[in-house]
Amino acid sequence: MNAFTLKSSVLRIGAVLAGMALLAVTPVSLSQAADGAPEVGAIAAKPKSKTVKATDRAMQKLKQTEQRWIEINLTNQRLIAWEGNTPVYAVVVSTGKAKTPTLTGVFEVQHKFRTKRMQGSDYDVPNVPFTMFYDGNYAIHGAYWHNRFGTPVSHGCVNVAVNHAKWLYKWADVGTPVVVRK
Repeated sequence: MNAFTLKSSVLRIGAVLAGMALLAVTPVSLSQAADGAPEVGAIAAKPKSKTVKATDRAMQKLKQTEQRWIEINLTNQRLIAWEGNTPVYAVVVSTGKAKTPTLTGVFEVQHKFRTKRMQGSDYDVPNVPFTMFYDGNYAIHGAYWHNRFGTPVSHGCVNVAVNHAKWLYKWADVGTPVVVRK
């Protein structure tokens, strides 16, 4: 990796993380005090589901290691490749539509295929590049048939631009943890 590529990768990761930080701001409710002046109210904590708690715990544990792992954020449509607590690669992805959602949870890469035919009741796509299955038929893979990254358009898989899918495919091994969260 030359200096320019490294610098642009670091800038890209920084920009994605900065964007994610902006999206993570917690709203604060305002109320009025007895004198009519606005005052900041308590932040209402939403109860977390068991899956959210499991993904949070898994991420905390993985960040305490040097292990390679993949985070997929469905809300922000982002994938971050981590080595322990260090983000090493970040990309915009397309995950499942509302009718065909990407499942949340903690998984691991189970099988890798340089190319794979993907079929369903309403699609048949040959030669899907850099496919990494992490839960049954759910996979992270390259998508050459669309350029709508950042928008949920898939049947549940995590679609990545082909050049990014290639990088991830080379970087991740079978057994690499995959944390999919809202």
